[in-house]
Amino acid sequence: MSAAEAGGVSHRARGRTLDAFSAENEREWKGPFYFIQGADPQFGLMKAWSTGDCDSSGDEWEQEVRLTEQAVQAINKLNPKPRFFVLCGDLIHAMPGAPWRKEQTQDLQRVLRAVDGDIPLVLVSGNHDVGNVPTPETIAEFQQTWGDDYFSFWVGGVLFLVLNSQFLYDASGCPALKRAQDQWLEQQLGVAGQRKCQHAIVFQHIPLFLHSIDEDDDYFNLTTAVRKEMADKFTRAGIKAVFSGHYHRNAGGIYQNLDMVVSSAIGCQLGKDTHGLRVVVVTAEKIIHRYYSLAELSERGIEDDLMDLMKKK
Repeated sequence: MSAAEAGGVSHRARGRTLDAFSAENEREWKGPFYFIQGADPQFGLMKAWSTGDCDSSGDEWEQEVRLTEQAVQAINKLNPKPRFFVLCGDLIHAMPGAPWRKEQTQDLQRVLRAVDGDIPLVLVSGNHDVGNVPTPETIAEFQQTWGDDYFSFWVGGVLFLVLNSQFLYDASGCPALKRAQDQWLEQQLGVAGQRKCQHAIVFQHIPLFLHSIDEDDDYFNLTTAVRKEMADKFTRAGIKAVFSGHYHRNAGGIYQNLDMVVSSAIGCQLGKDTHGLRVVVVTAEKIIHRYYSLAELSERGIEDDLMDLMKKK
């Protein structure tokens, strides 16, 4: 979806794809490029966290507005422009049906309208966007507000898959919708498995794991059985990386040839990281990424070693 149209959207994901990019024109590798990943602006969490009541909706979100505006300004200053800006879920803090949800949504849409119109937005659903136990109603609300909850698109010969990870966490309220995503994903992984793309990359809110495939189950990862099933599916299909948020800290690890990347938040920090964004450079051989604080990216831009990678054809 075009950032300039967030809220009154014509380029939101529809029909399980993103029409900001033409699959016909984007299936061929044309050389290195980069994109920006962010996660968890989560308007309202900073107030809720500061009061020790994260189950509340958060009745103030001025800090998150300022931080997201800072992120948008930093992205708009980048030259060359990123191919897109992906937000990996928890767009706002108020759960479906909770107070302040409409107001938080409207404020985030207003901030996102300031993203350069030539930088498409890719929006991923998080647990606060569709509910910890999503239902057909909460999924429909997300789709109406932000676009499809799962879809695929091509950029520069690379296949990108956006998943609704809440279906992997607890789909008891919408089993038919989970089955539909499962069937769709099998088709998409079949395309990736034929190696007709230069790389294939997944975006989802909840990480498969935080550090290791064998770690204990936790609120911030998927259960052992699910994570191993998904990781094996991804590696068989040649998926190179999974980018996620949810943890509000930087983390990640490697499983076979799969890079599990966990990015900290634009909004509330739950560890020692800074409010920031991740720069992801895609070359013919590999995917290189680096987390920047909002101040670093705004003041200094992307470092020369990453810029040099994009000059190599």
